[in-house]
Amino acid sequence: MLLLKSNRLISISRIRYASHNATAQPNVDQREVDTLQRMSSEWWNPTGPLKGLHSMNAIRVPLVRDGLISTGLVPKEQISSPRVLSGLNILEVGCGGGILTEALARIRANMTGIDPGERLIQVAKEHAQLDRSEAVNRIQYLIETIEDHAKANAEKYDAVVTSEVLEHVTDKASFLEHCIMALKPGGSIFVTTLNKTTASWLGGIAVAEHVLKLVPENTHDWEKFISPIDLQRLLKTFNCSTILVHGMAYEFWRNNWTWCKNTEINYAIQAVKVPETLSN
Repeated sequence: MLLLKSNRLISISRIRYASHNATAQPNVDQREVDTLQRMSSEWWNPTGPLKGLHSMNAIRVPLVRDGLISTGLVPKEQISSPRVLSGLNILEVGCGGGILTEALARIRANMTGIDPGERLIQVAKEHAQLDRSEAVNRIQYLIETIEDHAKANAEKYDAVVTSEVLEHVTDKASFLEHCIMALKPGGSIFVTTLNKTTASWLGGIAVAEHVLKLVPENTHDWEKFISPIDLQRLLKTFNCSTILVHGMAYEFWRNNWTWCKNTEINYAIQAVKVPETLSN
């Protein structure tokens, strides 16, 4: 029998939105960083331990692209062109070796990828140099935490993306606060992560790590997972209105991701930062 702790709701009343001048402590668990860095040599192997991240681009790139179109940030003349995200500045927080960062740069977004893992950023930079297209000129990689980056880049970005990162973060309130600090009013934050359910423990840890070996053991800690409703409450606290929640299904036998209604394991959220004049 599996004994799982109850999914405790986050006490929003204890969370205070810090000013842009507040001193923030880096929200980095070095053990999590080290676990991911051990996979750095395999990061760009599309059939290796991170093949699920590679195939996830088939849905998460359209998630960002279509999400920004829906909020009116993409000019009409660009919507059907290969330059769809031209002129938009996007920050990927926890970019790892750059799998998603590169893909968004190819549809003309100006990309900044940050990660506290030095080896991962090195891998990202080296792989970007292999790309002979102009996309590499639109990518900046930094070994940096979101807390440090947000202080120097307040309200700079049209979108902030943090994909398969939040489940590795201990202090989610601080992490999201600083992600949103870097976001322009009217811009969107995109999150993909794991729900905190019995199904996610079975599918995301027991089966994925220990049975099918889809990812290395100890990649995930169920205690760090978060439910969509708790994530939406946190986003609302930091003046963001959720406009989309999608379930995500992984067909491991053919390494394929699809959208679904079921959010019991993986899900994605888009929320828009409400301008202060509208929130008052």
